[in-house]
Amino acid sequence: MSDEEDLESFRQRARTFVRSELRPVAPHGSGGILRPDLTDQEELAAVAREREVQRKLFDAGLAGICFPRDYGGQGLTHAHQRVLNEELSGYEYPARIQAPTFSPCAAVLLDFGTEDQKQRHIPAILKGDEIWMQFLSEPGGGSDVAGALTSAVRDGDEWVLNGSKIWTTGAWWSDWALCLARTNWDVPKHRGLTVFVLPLRREGIEVHRIEMLNGSKEFCQEFLTDVRVHDTDRIGQVDEGWTVGTRWMFHERMLTNSPLVTLPAGNSHGGGGASSVHGIARDSGRLHDPYIRDLIGEERMLRLVGNELRRRIGEGTSSGAMPDQSAAIGRLFSGITSARITTIGFEISGSAGAAWSDDDGELAQRGGDFLMRQVSCIGGGTTEMARNVISERVLGMPRERALDRDVAFRDVPRSASPRP
Repeated sequence: MSDEEDLESFRQRARTFVRSELRPVAPHGSGGILRPDLTDQEELAAVAREREVQRKLFDAGLAGICFPRDYGGQGLTHAHQRVLNEELSGYEYPARIQAPTFSPCAAVLLDFGTEDQKQRHIPAILKGDEIWMQFLSEPGGGSDVAGALTSAVRDGDEWVLNGSKIWTTGAWWSDWALCLARTNWDVPKHRGLTVFVLPLRREGIEVHRIEMLNGSKEFCQEFLTDVRVHDTDRIGQVDEGWTVGTRWMFHERMLTNSPLVTLPAGNSHGGGGASSVHGIARDSGRLHDPYIRDLIGEERMLRLVGNELRRRIGEGTSSGAMPDQSAAIGRLFSGITSARITTIGFEISGSAGAAWSDDDGELAQRGGDFLMRQVSCIGGGTTEMARNVISERVLGMPRERALDRDVAFRDVPRSASPRP
């Protein structure tokens, strides 16, 4: 394949592959927010199928469109990725592998990994052999990622990790993780962090699933007990993990517009679901109600604005016209609009939002979705943190006062917890 492959020939190649090798998927309404629609066996089968689809894409020269060729990618442009996204619309794709495997995890490896780390992991990711998670949040940390208590202590050529991470979606069926750990307690919190990569099936790692109010068990908590990691699995310099982390969170906020991610046109990673609320109104028999039509119009407007905003931010950050931190604007908008769209669906559903049956079509489970709606404002970094980033790093407003800014982390007051 030539570096100069034009978009039209690429489109034809992608279209031929998609229509001959992938299964069409029927249009459907919102899949809801972390709904427990599959048994564990069905979930594992779906993960296995997505690995197969990812390998098919790789073998066809359609995986890693914007990844460097040196690591198994295609070395093409964001425009080529958008073409593939358009051609995949209405067909199966490896959804579970995109986030966080491709972004932010693979993106962080490309930015900060050693040549050996890239050669070991990027081709395996592109083939679907490795699914990655991010070990960032901790049980007592909330949105304060830099306040990590998971410790990493040097022991010769290895590091010994102890601590706990939480809210890791899909960790129970994944392979590898990026892990942020505390390597220095005698400097302010942002200066004593280091990032490591580790296999999830290593001795000393326990993965516990957390049951949510709607019955979903996709969120996990991980317990690390004397987990040994070789220094060759360290990402970036010792105690400079916040430099890696800042870029890590940029890639997370840019997920839906990342050139590294395959996302069929019309789909969304937001919690509000990918399709219109039109189906909910139809199944409720309220499609011609003027108030309901206003709500449908609001939902449509929010999606159109969101699409254009993501496009503008993507073009602005890639060209340098906008700072990377502008990704927080998209994160904020997607979080609050996803929650609003879920609320619109609940409002339209009427009494079925409180009690529903299996034959209620698009009305079913809207009440559960409504109770889970704030997931979109928490997962991937809270919208409150996005507001701070926008105000301080995009608009240049004064920074929020922090009493621990110049204090050694071991001296920062906190509730009782294990110390190194």
